[in-house]
Amino acid sequence: MDRLKLSLRGALLAAPLLLWGGSALGRDDGRYADSPLKPWFDSLRSHLGPCCSDADGFAVADPDWESHNGHYRVRLDGEWVEVPDEAVITEPNRAGRTMVWPVKTAFGVSIRCFMPGSMI
Repeated sequence: MDRLKLSLRGALLAAPLLLWGGSALGRDDGRYADSPLKPWFDSLRSHLGPCCSDADGFAVADPDWESHNGHYRVRLDGEWVEVPDEAVITEPNRAGRTMVWPVKTAFGVSIRCFMPGSMI
């Protein structure tokens, strides 16, 4: 839960950029500097723009996301949020776990990027 709050707090700082039509800048605090997946995370993009990096997104447990009629939704802070089709990353998931990159603005929470996992 604290990780979600930290990610959402970072997204709030980026919200003015999104509202002005600019692209959000990712933050990289060095937590994943030695990960072999770091370059891959840094390159992830949805049709809504860059996802930034693993530091900006977080893993979602299987009970907190679902697919219905070809569309996804994810539970954030106890509320279900629809994932826009443009936010879905369609390349193979090298991390294996479901990931979401939420953006919280004055208008509510939206999803910038969503990468489904295996649901195993």
